[in-house]
Amino acid sequence: MMDRISLLPPYRIAIVGGGQLGKMMTVAAKQFGFYVTILDPTKRSPAAQVADGQLVADFNDGKAIRSLAGAADLIIYEFEHINAAALLALEKQGCLLFPSASILEIIQDKLRQKITMAEAGIPVPLFQEVTAPAQVKAAAESFGYPLMMKARSGGYDGKGNYLVEGPDACAAAFDFLGGEGLMVEQYIPFSCEVSVIVARGRFGEIRTYPLSENEHRDNILRRSMVPARVPATVARRAQEVAETVISLFAGVGIFCVEMFVTKDGDVLVNEVAPRPHNSGHYTIEACITSQFEQHIRATCGLPLGDTSLRCPAVMTNLLGEEGYAGPAILEGCAAALSLPGVHLHFYGKHQTKPKRKMGHFTVTATTMEDALNISEQAQKYLRVISTQEEEI
Repeated sequence: MMDRISLLPPYRIAIVGGGQLGKMMTVAAKQFGFYVTILDPTKRSPAAQVADGQLVADFNDGKAIRSLAGAADLIIYEFEHINAAALLALEKQGCLLFPSASILEIIQDKLRQKITMAEAGIPVPLFQEVTAPAQVKAAAESFGYPLMMKARSGGYDGKGNYLVEGPDACAAAFDFLGGEGLMVEQYIPFSCEVSVIVARGRFGEIRTYPLSENEHRDNILRRSMVPARVPATVARRAQEVAETVISLFAGVGIFCVEMFVTKDGDVLVNEVAPRPHNSGHYTIEACITSQFEQHIRATCGLPLGDTSLRCPAVMTNLLGEEGYAGPAILEGCAAALSLPGVHLHFYGKHQTKPKRKMGHFTVTATTMEDALNISEQAQKYLRVISTQEEEI
């Protein structure tokens, strides 16, 4: 067995981002006795509620990121929209950062991300850069309508996307997304959306999790079902593609590879996230090793854990209810937790607003049918509201 890195508490980990992903990374790191510092602009962020300390600063504050690195043995991050240039400079000075800043720079730009994968033979939808509405119409001659227009950077949960349904919408879509830094993609009439959580260690070993079947509404993930209800050949192909993607980027840590499954049973990569992902939350209760523990293991140079699925699971996001904006209140906890196999996670965000991700719950059961039925019952009880109504 190859040599491993010897870590002794208090090994110091810095996490850029203090939201729910940062919180769950922190919990996993504390399991090993590591010291964790968070950088986030929000005081008393969810991750700071369990970390050893928080540096309150903007994600693009290069000086703050350098200060964070100065008191850490390793830097990881919970999302992509951060100062890659500052991280790249730190990396050149010998700072340990995973996944690397050079990977982050590519993945931050959706066009560069797609070009990198396409050149490596990874299956992706047809795409091209556009700099004027006329180019959108020209792309539609090849791709057909509808087609998807995307901002190359900054988008998440559907923000930065626009479905162009016909030639009359090209100019409006172009203006809506800011008129620069844009790309278009072929629209895929998929049979379902899936994702694969895949881990790669610092010594190149790879572990892949079971395929997750994902349902979105308003471009926001609403629930994930594992194992995905697809043929075994599709599941194997999706896992193979995910392993190829993480090897291509030489990523260290958890990657999430989101894909479309076509009606013919092919898989096409939609996007890649170089971090733990919402669709992998089910791993906390349903797998031997959660995606968060695996991320800590991988980035710290420890042996990767077993990714086996214990039982079927359904993960459902808890979003802020329409009509409420203010201090968050979760209704229905007792009723939901009285149901078998319900595992509740409320993130500790102080303010709710419509469609904001405030928590999630996972139902584990002996069959997928049971997990779905219990999940639907629990969802009727659980509501994220506020004492204040939303201002219109």
